[in-house]
Amino acid sequence: MPLEAFSSSASLTMGVELELQIVNAYDFDLSSSADDLLELLGRKPFPGAVTPEMTQSMIEVATGIHTHHGPMLAQLVQIRDTLITACDRLNIDLAGGGTHPFQHWFDQRIFSKPRFRELSSLYGYLAKQFTVFGQHVHIGCASADEALFLLHSLNRYVPHFIALSASSPYLQGVDTLFDSSRLNSVFAFPLSGRAPFTLSWDDFSSNYFTKMESTGVVNSMKDFYWDIRPKPEFGTIELRVCDTPLTVQRAAALACYLQALCRHLLERSEPMPEEDDYLVYNYNRFQACRFGMDGTMVHPKTRKQISIREDVLATLRLLQPHLQALDSLAVLDELEAVTGTGGNHATWLRAQFADFGSVQGVVRSAVDALRA
Repeated sequence: MPLEAFSSSASLTMGVELELQIVNAYDFDLSSSADDLLELLGRKPFPGAVTPEMTQSMIEVATGIHTHHGPMLAQLVQIRDTLITACDRLNIDLAGGGTHPFQHWFDQRIFSKPRFRELSSLYGYLAKQFTVFGQHVHIGCASADEALFLLHSLNRYVPHFIALSASSPYLQGVDTLFDSSRLNSVFAFPLSGRAPFTLSWDDFSSNYFTKMESTGVVNSMKDFYWDIRPKPEFGTIELRVCDTPLTVQRAAALACYLQALCRHLLERSEPMPEEDDYLVYNYNRFQACRFGMDGTMVHPKTRKQISIREDVLATLRLLQPHLQALDSLAVLDELEAVTGTGGNHATWLRAQFADFGSVQGVVRSAVDALRA
């Protein structure tokens, strides 16, 4: 069937989705308690949306549509507080972070939902290994072509979001030496990575998608696990590279950073995106995953090596008028702290391991961070 029409949205509106870890309160391992938690939450209105995810030890929450930082953060706080109250009744905990530091993928249980069972059948053990946790940010687009323009214009800024959100240094009980090891799990899927280069929705829909559908590989946009993908039913683009932060404050700041960046890009003051911009895309992505703010990226236009940290700081200065216009200047302190001595959440989790001496202590710190 043809790809559905792109629903127009108010430009620069935003929404956030967070995948969260459900952990045992006694040993801080993952807990297959999604059914119980969702049943309890379903007894009264929830201040957003909450849905199951691939395995029983994770859930996804989503905000409504927002235009400013304050209401976005307020809803995220309300969602978090509602979740924590429910978890306390069930004697379980919740945590952010892109990976659980010591869970074993083979212990996870696929959530009993037709799509998840279908994916498990298709991808085998990769489905259970997909027990990783990300933040997705949606930005509203006035047209389908605007969506594709933003999607490809953002390619050079993808390392910023990886480095700023990185919170998955530990996996299977060891320090991976990556700030974001989560994205390595995502990259294992055959339909991950970057979207094909086209700035025309007609070309994307009637040419690329139709051809892909004819192969039997895809049925809808949900089958693509791209770093950024269009969501025609919402009229948005969806950024998917971020690890779930440890705090809702960081999650709100990342969303507003993307919103301000899109506002800047829509001024069309930067050179148009080109296919050749992607020559350095995977290298830049790797640098951000491996080294976080200490990584080095190649500017796709000038081909010069630049520090991710310095590029983020320069971009924050550039975006200050946009953040002010969007009533989101409050995010500057949060994001500038990541570029300074505080570092990203991967840095903080490593400091917790140094203090506690165990990965269990790392999860306990992540639980406390979400509650704080």
